[in-house]
Amino acid sequence: MATALPLEQQLQDAGLEILGCCDHLSTRPELLQQSTLLQDFTPNEADLVGEQMLHVRARPGQVLINEGDPSDWLMVLLSGTVDVGKRKVGGEGMTEEVTESTRLAVLREGAVIGEMSMIDGEPRYASCWALTAVDAAVLSRDGVARLIAMHPATGAKLLVKLTQLLAQRLRNTSNQLVKALRRGA
Repeated sequence: MATALPLEQQLQDAGLEILGCCDHLSTRPELLQQSTLLQDFTPNEADLVGEQMLHVRARPGQVLINEGDPSDWLMVLLSGTVDVGKRKVGGEGMTEEVTESTRLAVLREGAVIGEMSMIDGEPRYASCWALTAVDAAVLSRDGVARLIAMHPATGAKLLVKLTQLLAQRLRNTSNQLVKALRRGA
């Protein structure tokens, strides 16, 4: 279940600097080419999506997403590098003490983080830290709903892109699992 705090308050509580709206994503053609979420959008469609997004900034070392936190938004990295990690729980399954984390990915401009919780409202699966200064565009579930209500074709296109992104991540995870099982056999 997602938190009841307004999006801006959630982001400020996380220590992120809010820089305003992302209403001119079309002025970033490199982002539109690199982002798996935005690459098939026309400049006008990208601007419509951006109107529903908040532009935020994080310092190096700052947590962007904290594993286990409730929330219902995703981020598109506009610039910078992010480390994605999953906490390891210590020994024998008897303790909940976190001993360290496992790096899952290092992501750069155009990448999307936090999409699972945005869609299903479940707690965050992993944590994300800014390795460098990061600018990101934040899109909430409410923002998606507003986009669908005001611009149904663009909203539907966004949902298709999110579905494709999740399907690709599931395929990648399944492939990694199969490889691990083969090594163990």
